[in-house]
Amino acid sequence: DLPGLAHFLEHMVFMGSKKYPDENGFDTFLKKHGGSDNASTDAERTVFHFDIQKKYFKEALDRWAQFFIHPLMIKDAIDREVEAVDSEYQIARPSDANRREILLGSLAKPGYPMRKFFWGNAETLKHVPKKKNIDTYARLRDFWKRHYSAHYMNLVVQSRVIPVKEIHSLSISWALPTQEKNYRVKPLFYISWLMGHEGKGSVLSVLRKKFWALALFGGNGETGFEQNSAYSLFSISVTLTDEGLEHFYEVIHLIFQYLKMLKKNGPEKRYPFDFSNIVCPQADPLEYVENISEYMHIYQKEDLLIGDQLLTEYKPEIIADVLNHLTPQKVNIFFLSPIHEGMCHLKEKWFGTKYCVSDIDEYWRKLWATDFELNPEFHLPGENKYIATDFSVKPFSKKATEYPQKILNTPQGCLWYKEDNKFGVPKAFICFYLVSPLIQQSALNVVLFDVFVNILSQNLAEPAYEADVAQLEYKVLAKEHGLIIRVKGFNHKLPLLFQLVINHLADLSISPSAFQMIIEHVKKTYFNYLIQTDTLSKDLRLTVLEYGRWSLTEKYQTITNGISLESFLEFVKAFKSQLWVEGLVQGNFTAQESKEFMNYIVQKLCFLPLIHPCPIQFRVIELPNAHILCKVKSLHKGDPNSDVTVYYQVIEIRILFIPFDIPPYCAMIHMEEPCFDFLRTKNTLGYQVYPSIRNTSGILGFSVTVTTQAAKYNTEFVDRKIEEFMVLFEEKLRNLSEEEFLAQISALIKLKRTDDSNLGEEVDRNWNEVVTQQYLFDRLAREIVALKSFTRTHLLNWFLMHRGKHKRVLSTHVVGYGKQEGDVEAPQTSTTKESLFGKTPELTFLPSSPRLNLPAIRDIRAFTSTLNILPYHRIVK
Repeated sequence: DLPGLAHFLEHMVFMGSKKYPDENGFDTFLKKHGGSDNASTDAERTVFHFDIQKKYFKEALDRWAQFFIHPLMIKDAIDREVEAVDSEYQIARPSDANRREILLGSLAKPGYPMRKFFWGNAETLKHVPKKKNIDTYARLRDFWKRHYSAHYMNLVVQSRVIPVKEIHSLSISWALPTQEKNYRVKPLFYISWLMGHEGKGSVLSVLRKKFWALALFGGNGETGFEQNSAYSLFSISVTLTDEGLEHFYEVIHLIFQYLKMLKKNGPEKRYPFDFSNIVCPQADPLEYVENISEYMHIYQKEDLLIGDQLLTEYKPEIIADVLNHLTPQKVNIFFLSPIHEGMCHLKEKWFGTKYCVSDIDEYWRKLWATDFELNPEFHLPGENKYIATDFSVKPFSKKATEYPQKILNTPQGCLWYKEDNKFGVPKAFICFYLVSPLIQQSALNVVLFDVFVNILSQNLAEPAYEADVAQLEYKVLAKEHGLIIRVKGFNHKLPLLFQLVINHLADLSISPSAFQMIIEHVKKTYFNYLIQTDTLSKDLRLTVLEYGRWSLTEKYQTITNGISLESFLEFVKAFKSQLWVEGLVQGNFTAQESKEFMNYIVQKLCFLPLIHPCPIQFRVIELPNAHILCKVKSLHKGDPNSDVTVYYQVIEIRILFIPFDIPPYCAMIHMEEPCFDFLRTKNTLGYQVYPSIRNTSGILGFSVTVTTQAAKYNTEFVDRKIEEFMVLFEEKLRNLSEEEFLAQISALIKLKRTDDSNLGEEVDRNWNEVVTQQYLFDRLAREIVALKSFTRTHLLNWFLMHRGKHKRVLSTHVVGYGKQEGDVEAPQTSTTKESLFGKTPELTFLPSSPRLNLPAIRDIRAFTSTLNILPYHRIVK
């Protein structure tokens, strides 16, 4: 009778204890000593976790334990914290995945646990209890007393040693007997591994040939909703193209044909046992202990560390039993698409999802009841040439260096190399950045480049799938000024994957129908970014700050106007004709082997060097000495979520002779907890509240962001509250004791001295230096030196430079729909997208009210045309 009570309790126990009564005392303690924490509530479990420097662990553990032993749960905090739960619910509502999950639960039989609403919101935890005279406070304490009991609890400790979217989605699912206890056999993993296979003979391979689908994945998400003691779900989800939309029954039929083939062939031990002996990388320590704490409720003690990763038993009868449940007669089919606009008259209670229910088409229902034929194109996967068999580690050379060295330097590019002399693993990383000035010459070129990278990814999906199975990974990423190619994994077969990627880049081909399919996909991607308040807010801020940047609306308008295959092929030819290529190879390769990767790119692409060096960043607009407002109405009509980000530009560090990004980094650490406490805990403005460091093309800044709901607050009120917080924070810095300051500096230095826990962490740091052309590979060591000379006065003086007459501030507001923003009756979020898709999006720029009284941008290009443009900037000293 109080849906969401467990989730609400998770929030409340964190708000002070009898021994440590300060509401945000634990967060303050963690931030002071380089730690973090979080919690989550699922269908049958709540998990709390934290990390901290080892020296302070014992005290942190005591503070943390008190939340479970004797939480304060002060009555006064209930009304405030229920707003945080409600804000979390409002943010979750537009998510298609959440809407599908809650809708599926609502369709279960009455009384079944799946029907429960476990998020909680203001209605279930505040308004309804008030009407029914239910004492929420008493019920919270009762729930805590009953369930937060030692025999229901597990503890894991690890020491650190080393649609709302514009999309067509088809999801078919089965409710099965619970499979929790079959974790050693993992029958759902066995079936999902084969269903999700993307190589030849797979379902997705056939669907792609017909241009009916872009992606397919299957399995059990292992959330509390999908896997629990009552039942297990098995789902297969397909992202359909527009053409696939017209053939959705045929898509389902192909899936049933594949399942029938699996039943006919019966389980085979080599699938996926072939790959279970490939050692999986250990998760982040915090994630690792969180997972184990959950597994302790399910696994035998001897399986706690391996039960989620290894297939330790092969029992074909268990796999066959699950396969026999996956029949057309027991299936639930979810078809999510904006084309259902106006057809759906039922409404799910909690997330407001509009839907309709219908019987399966009679033709298909009758066909699926027969012994239908198998598709001759389907077959099981063959041998995998990418599985490594040589795991030898090359001996460290006497010339091994601590940092990457440049081993090739030609007019066409350069190559950095670092031998692995630390981790001793048979793995390597190959990273290349292909830079071209062509990309940013027009909005059309930016769109063509995005399409190009999507086509390259699509073309690679099937031939590279076997490499993915063998734990070799590749990424092709569209950056603002070039193409990034990264491959990683066991070094024995890694060159094969690298050559595959480069070969497809050199010989890119696309059919007219596949081209149109990718164009539609990219268009939908742009559209989905535009209707999300956080991504639109980020785009507005960067369009103001980065000179020459093409906005999301300009890109969406360009692709909506139409793009020809001819213009695309001309762009690709021009892109590959002149490049600057920069790379990093690190791990279990020799210097000579590494040079071969660079040589292979040059040989296959046959490109000329650039005539002039191409910048790999934008120049940045210098904001005026004022507080400027950029306020627009959300393009997602009916969505109550608003985003407010107040950005402070930092360009005067050099005047104070303070090195690197030390001041904003230190400020953020001091700011994080009081920002959360003031804006979320005390003022209940929203669930998502956070400060951030912003490195905008080398120009530093910081920001404070709040996601709020227009039914509760308007964005200008939130903006004023952020300014209120900044006044309080200034006072906090003025009163900061030397002891507190030095403790934070000490924690920062220890954090920067922490060894990389794996090869990937070291590579990421080095690659960031290469890709930004800063090459400060010893940055951490230099920052430690800088921190030792950084004083409390430095920090305060730096902060004061961004207040008063010195400030350069940009507020971006994306305004949601609700009564606080003057919307009398906001339309439902699920019924307004289709009217926007495919049309030119027009941003409605709003003025500032007299109360906020800020100069407001009405046209971004007109505003920035009058401002100074800063030179290119890198943070290297």
